[in-house]
Amino acid sequence: MSEGSVPHLFDRLRADGGGEAVTRAVAVERPIAIEFNGIGYAVMMATPADREDFAIGFALSERLIPGAASVLEIDVHPRPEGDILRVTLARECADGVLDRVRHRVSESSCGLCGIENLEQALRPLPAVTARSRADGPALFRALGDLRARQPLNRETGAVHAAALCSAAGEVLLVREDVGRHNAFDKLIGAMARAGIGWDGGFALLSSRCSYELVEKAALADCPLLVTISAATDLAIARAASCGLRLVMLARSDAMLAIPS
Repeated sequence: MSEGSVPHLFDRLRADGGGEAVTRAVAVERPIAIEFNGIGYAVMMATPADREDFAIGFALSERLIPGAASVLEIDVHPRPEGDILRVTLARECADGVLDRVRHRVSESSCGLCGIENLEQALRPLPAVTARSRADGPALFRALGDLRARQPLNRETGAVHAAALCSAAGEVLLVREDVGRHNAFDKLIGAMARAGIGWDGGFALLSSRCSYELVEKAALADCPLLVTISAATDLAIARAASCGLRLVMLARSDAMLAIPS
């Protein structure tokens, strides 16, 4: 079993009326409390793997830091009831954390932590400056190769994946989590920690295209976001507002590209 799974006993029921006891892997889902500079910021339900990547990607997606260099230290504290990520940010980022905490009205995994009104929820996104060189065959190649790069999902059948793919469609880096937002944050954080850019490539996500994922992609300057399931109307509108290309309903025989 991997760090993100545990064994569990089940009764398998068969169509012929028979059955037997089986053991299979179950995805781990734990509360992960994130603290920035000693201030409790959010509690997320996530898979306890790649936690440092998650901390950095989450901070970037929350617009708390301009880059990975602003994260000075990450301490992981496992507890029986969950994990605590104590993140030390550069001094110039502290006021942003305090402002968001002061105005928090909800705690969610949907990108709305510390938002106090509708205008803040739909703040303008930065224009996407990166460009993808990937063509149709590259998208299909990456889609075909993604399953082989999802070890935790092969074990459990219960987690999402976010992948960095090259312009030619090679799957370069993958992060998995029970939450689609968390998986993308982990990928963004891993890229930031390693100093990796999109380099003409794209992101491939095994999920629907919600507006929160569009926002994370835009803030990471991702030029092209490809998702297995469909996009919402708000996701399409937000992507158009910042110049992010979207491809949705990615299947082995066809995909839908949103006209730019």
